[in-house]
Amino acid sequence: MNANSERSKPGRGTVPPGAGDVGSRVATPVIIDTDPGIDDAIAILLALASPELDVLGLTTVAGNTTLHNTTANAMRVLDLAGRHDIPVAAGADRPLIRTPWHAEDVHGADGLGGADLPAAQRQPIRTHAVDFIAGQLHASPVPVTLITIGPLTNIALLLALHPAAASRIGHVVMMGGSTGAGNITPTAEFNIWFDPEAAHRVFASNLPKTIVGLDVARQAIVRSEDLTRLQAGGRVGQLVTGLVDYYSRYYQERHGTPDTCQHDALTVAHLIRPELVTTRRLNVTVEYGSDETRGTTVIGEPLITGAAAHAAVAFELDAVAFTELLLDRLSALDAHVG
Repeated sequence: MNANSERSKPGRGTVPPGAGDVGSRVATPVIIDTDPGIDDAIAILLALASPELDVLGLTTVAGNTTLHNTTANAMRVLDLAGRHDIPVAAGADRPLIRTPWHAEDVHGADGLGGADLPAAQRQPIRTHAVDFIAGQLHASPVPVTLITIGPLTNIALLLALHPAAASRIGHVVMMGGSTGAGNITPTAEFNIWFDPEAAHRVFASNLPKTIVGLDVARQAIVRSEDLTRLQAGGRVGQLVTGLVDYYSRYYQERHGTPDTCQHDALTVAHLIRPELVTTRRLNVTVEYGSDETRGTTVIGEPLITGAAAHAAVAFELDAVAFTELLLDRLSALDAHVG
């Protein structure tokens, strides 16, 4: 089936009023490649609440939990927001080479911390995620941006199977990697560690890319008191507060603080408001040959390595402005959905 034929017209009229004023600007068409995941779900809601973005579809990948769960969760979140027009395409159910290891100790057995969400009211489209992305890239009259907030397996497969379509990508904004300490090993971030061979292929490609890594994402803190305006809200507010509460318990046990880092929402926020994040152009490679350093992102200064600076790497965040943007948009979406 042709991937493009399965997409309804974008529901731009469903963007919550007050979510932002973009004037006469045309919304950026985006595809979100995701493995929901608590912070993925919040990032998806932020994207849906932002008129700067036209979400063409969600593509799912195994990562935080199984592909079955990530696909179901993507549809459940869209159903909650009333976005039945946005298709969901299931993708890779395992890394290119490695045995999958999911982060259900962080996100719960279902990936959403047992959130009280109804079962999905539909099925994913029949087209594989990689073919869906390729179809959208060929069909779009303007370049499409990929927001990747999970392992990069689908994107590596796209490069291999549909190189002509991949050449039409406008930009890739990805959550992954670290310029310092990791969160799954001392040096590796989970999304890159999960499928380092895929990450290596994507990072080595000539795709224009921005990397939002752990160092800056750890500045994107949301505290329980920040959620006051959502706690008495509607369905979106109740979901977000429940997700953050579940996430907070993990952070308390693991890090000794209930404050949560919203890694994936920051990646979306950077695309909405690039000025929130300070970036530097550097060379980035991925280590995949050694078990001890698997998934480590090696950040190189071109003057030292001699390698070209092929990626914008995030370093600093206006944390206050990020939190305000996130809560303002989620509040507007909550009021709109009811």
